[in-house]
Amino acid sequence: MIQRFVIGKPFPTESVVLDLPAETGPVPYLTPDGDGWQYVMQEKDIVYGLGEMPRGLNKRGWHYETNNTDESEHGENRLSYYAAHNFLLISPADGSGCTGIFVDFPGKVSYDIGYTRHDTLRFATAEPNYALYLITAPTAAEVAKEFRQLIGPSYIPPKWAFGLAQSRFGYKTEADIREVAAQYKANGLPLDMICMDIDYMQSYADFTIDKARFPDLGKLAADLKAEGIRLVPIIDAGIRCDDNDPVCREGLEKGYFCTKEDGTPFVAAVWPGRAYFTDFLRPEARAWFGRQYKVLTDLGIEGFWNDMNEPALFYSPERLKAFFENAAALSRKDNLDQNDFFGLVRSVMSLMNAPEDYRSFYHDTAAGRVRHDRVHNLYGGCMTRAAGEAFQTLRPGQRTLLYCRSSIIGAHRWGGIWLGDNHSSWSQLLANIQMMPAVQMCGFLYSGADLCGFSEDTTPDLALRWLEFGLFTPLMRNHADAESRDQEFYRFTDVLPAIRNMLDLRYALLPYLYSEFMKAALEDAPYFRPLAFDYPADPDAREVDDQLLLGEGLMVAPVHTQNAHGRTVYLPEAMKMLRLRSVSDYDEEVLPAGRHYLPCELDEVLLFIRPGHTVPVAQPAANTAQLNDTALTFWRFAPDGQPAPYRMYTDDGVPTDHNKPEHWRIVGQ
Repeated sequence: MIQRFVIGKPFPTESVVLDLPAETGPVPYLTPDGDGWQYVMQEKDIVYGLGEMPRGLNKRGWHYETNNTDESEHGENRLSYYAAHNFLLISPADGSGCTGIFVDFPGKVSYDIGYTRHDTLRFATAEPNYALYLITAPTAAEVAKEFRQLIGPSYIPPKWAFGLAQSRFGYKTEADIREVAAQYKANGLPLDMICMDIDYMQSYADFTIDKARFPDLGKLAADLKAEGIRLVPIIDAGIRCDDNDPVCREGLEKGYFCTKEDGTPFVAAVWPGRAYFTDFLRPEARAWFGRQYKVLTDLGIEGFWNDMNEPALFYSPERLKAFFENAAALSRKDNLDQNDFFGLVRSVMSLMNAPEDYRSFYHDTAAGRVRHDRVHNLYGGCMTRAAGEAFQTLRPGQRTLLYCRSSIIGAHRWGGIWLGDNHSSWSQLLANIQMMPAVQMCGFLYSGADLCGFSEDTTPDLALRWLEFGLFTPLMRNHADAESRDQEFYRFTDVLPAIRNMLDLRYALLPYLYSEFMKAALEDAPYFRPLAFDYPADPDAREVDDQLLLGEGLMVAPVHTQNAHGRTVYLPEAMKMLRLRSVSDYDEEVLPAGRHYLPCELDEVLLFIRPGHTVPVAQPAANTAQLNDTALTFWRFAPDGQPAPYRMYTDDGVPTDHNKPEHWRIVGQ
């Protein structure tokens, strides 16, 4: 059951697709608490949700803010990251039924989930105008499915987007891109995408190409595609202030940029320097911005990643001027005391993404003129929508790859996400594992983290262990900062054979992984989920937060600790364990229900098949175009000896006609 309650006058976010009548009675389960609501939790209740947030599967014990933030310092002490995923799922330990809570609000929402009081969940919006949805069902899995039906179908990328993507902030020339492709091929490593960061642009300006560095981007894209590799360029949110740039001129002439209170265009600096920001909350501005992608789709580009769309602001000219004036006054002092010095340091850092700047510009919407901070969390999702809607015209009938950094529930219908600028640490590998079910619960099925970590220096063992989990995530991208060590997979010569085997394993498992993704997208089924979703009466399964169920028939248990030669795994029921060193080299053992310590060397990955299930396996391939999903072998666990057929989805991964019955076939009978 889904109930909708209207508080005040909500801003229309378009996050949901079901038109439900507003309830007139009291809100069940929740108690009014000042400007928000509270829910009293039992000792062993679990609170899932919030999508892209720090901490584990169970969100109890911390406080959070959904306030989309360019947050590069990922860690347990953070309150928010790049996304606003205002969905909570409360799973009581006594089996009395589960409750989902969705706060449909475009501004900041604060959550205290057992932080102040261990037994109290409290949430409040920045202003009292929102829609509140309550979903009740006997199990967490049913609540999650009802929520997915409420918010609408998830974005489906092309099939080649399930191959490996190699990316780096620092591929500065065509020669750099060609070298990456050549090295992957020379080292026998599969590859489907090379992502281009802002260095391909002219002075970091959107929808431009630096002809000195990339003299013929169309030929580069065509040459790589002939080898089975797609180019995937980045697009940022800010449009460079440049009277000679036709995109900038047209945006100004037609009034498509956000404005200050006096009606003049708002300006802040990002990568190209001073920039304007498209008013993505306006349909006509979205359509205009989306049309600009044509300069790249005309060159044969079939995929994009949108970045900096919280929007990230390095500084505003007004606040930068005030900072310099203050610094100049301090520079005349012979000696700075600690208050002056640390105040200066704080003022430098506070230039970025300043709340004052977000309060200084406005959007023109159908609901009237609204200050940005009141609808801040919509911005990135509306940029995603601008691109997603445009591709329906620019590339009709064809799927286009699109994944983005900032998001809000609803944007999952237009694109996927990556989990932002993480860093190379074992704690971030664990965070990746724990975050995947939460973001997918909120509809973002095509998702994944930067493998090996974006910033700081990875290590060969971390790169390999991260790949051993990342090979199961829909988006599998190795991405690094310009200042970090080179971390393309061919760089790690001492573990290169194991890396090759793990990448081959990803491609061999694509018949299963792609089928399970399509089931999740077309049938509101789960892709990743906690063990407790399928074993709600098992108290031990409820405690597990570093093992995940994957589709119908698999469980993954990644090793996420440095120097570990194994790990403890909990099995809610008997399962068949595969200790995989490659597609063709593995140990196989049926293990009973219970807790097991299982050896797992650095070049091995643990995979578990549930009873009565079959996994189709292909031969490895150099890219998805070469994958043969008709010549299959099968990994199976049928303890009762009965057939365990598998329902597999097969298509060429390009058209948007996903629902044809002929895409489905039964294999492994």
